[in-house]
Amino acid sequence: MSFGIKPLGDRVVIKKMEAEEKTASGIVLPGQAKEKPQMAEVVAVGPGTEDEKMELKVKDVVIFSQYAGTEVKYEGEEYTILSQRDILAKVAK
Repeated sequence: MSFGIKPLGDRVVIKKMEAEEKTASGIVLPGQAKEKPQMAEVVAVGPGTEDEKMELKVKDVVIFSQYAGTEVKYEGEEYTILSQRDILAKVAK
């Protein structure tokens, strides 16, 4: 899959996963009550730098810092561009 945003250096482009619409007990949450998702799928990665090797690849599912990155809209979709150091963990499949 070719993606139109090519991150530079140690940057990563992610697409956030949808927030849960129901609580564990089945209560449906209105839009503003949903937690901001902190899990995302990696859609593009930069080449890394001499100081920081790129450890992520496309389609990895990650957990990232809550206020990290810059949100951008590209072809009607919302993405976040952030530094690899703002990724807290990779989710095992």
